[in-house]
Amino acid sequence: MLDGLEGKVALVTGAGRGLGRAEALELAGQGMRVVVNDYGRGLHGEVEDSPAQQVVEEIRAKGGEALADHGDVADWDDARAMVHRGIDEWGRLDVVVNNAGFMRDRMLFSMSEDEFDSVVRVHLKGHFCTLRHATEHWRETAKAGGEVYGRVINTASESGIGQSAGQPNYGAAKAGILQLTTTAALAMAKYGITANAIAPRARTRMTDGTNAFAAGPDETGWDPLGPENVTPLVAWLASPAAANVTGQLFVAWGKTVRVMEQPRIAGQFMADAPWTPEAVGEQLAPFFADRTPFQDGYAVDLLSDYWRYGPEERKP
Repeated sequence: MLDGLEGKVALVTGAGRGLGRAEALELAGQGMRVVVNDYGRGLHGEVEDSPAQQVVEEIRAKGGEALADHGDVADWDDARAMVHRGIDEWGRLDVVVNNAGFMRDRMLFSMSEDEFDSVVRVHLKGHFCTLRHATEHWRETAKAGGEVYGRVINTASESGIGQSAGQPNYGAAKAGILQLTTTAALAMAKYGITANAIAPRARTRMTDGTNAFAAGPDETGWDPLGPENVTPLVAWLASPAAANVTGQLFVAWGKTVRVMEQPRIAGQFMADAPWTPEAVGEQLAPFFADRTPFQDGYAVDLLSDYWRYGPEERKP
């Protein structure tokens, strides 16, 4: 077990299945008390029975403490209530893991307004609502002279840094989550609270059936895309050991963790006089003449060095 996590309280959203469930079980295994949130919705927003209580029972069966919450992360009052579940029950909130979401994939030219709005609402607004109420609690506690411990782990995606043509809604929301993470990290640094984002490659309901996640377990039965491979990073980021880690994006899968960088300046061009369209072209056209679209730019194909290989070569 990691030092310093026992007895602390975590809220994990979308924790009824997949990665969220794995994160809740991991944190509970580290001695944390967990509010297990799951609204009970399918991949496309259809109503389902929430499995949050089942995860709670799993945690309790192993000797841990947990509560179920069935609120909507993107509803202002529901989000406030789930943030305060642990505070009301155990007197504190220490870690927020934002994971809830669903998908409605479609190409940009085919996507409906509702398909865009609903995905952005759950992912981006859902992250905002829980963070709004959690950061308010931490700030008020600190201003009152109380002890504050705060860790935020948001769930982004490589889709948010230009990896999917078929996810203009999901990708836009995940890009927004990256900026929201940076905002939280900057705003809460003076209180000793960290905020980081993970972009997991994990086999869940959201990725089942996609070509990129087609490869299964290896001959030993180990699955490089099992969500349990991502949760050790989440636990570490939640721990006191990661007190100096904030505003970061991690890509994690299998036996690999990548620490990503912000976009960097690839070229700078100065004019002797105010720009004209012709002058812009004279300077920029030669620069782009030997560059490959997407590959040499903001939307670098970070996945290609992994997914282009066959199952044997793909093993981390």
